[in-house]
Amino acid sequence: MFRMWGKIWKDHHLIKDMVACNADYSQSRTAMVFQALDEICQDFDLSRPIWLDSNIKDFKLHDKTRFTQDSFIESIDFDYLEIQVIEE
Repeated sequence: MFRMWGKIWKDHHLIKDMVACNADYSQSRTAMVFQALDEICQDFDLSRPIWLDSNIKDFKLHDKTRFTQDSFIESIDFDYLEIQVIEE
């Protein structure tokens, strides 16, 4: 099962977290990542962040990235949203 962990951090403290799961392996890995991110953003009541080059690079290398204020159109009241693939 594909699982992605989403976490909201503020002042070095974990504020909120959730795990998005997907067992539909007919989808590509990229589609599963975007679907999990959409589910995480919906649960946290956030708009979908913009993938910057640094996010893409980090995610390719570590299966983990952080979305800061630069990735969001509206203002956010936390330091960053972190996503991490924890199971494939």
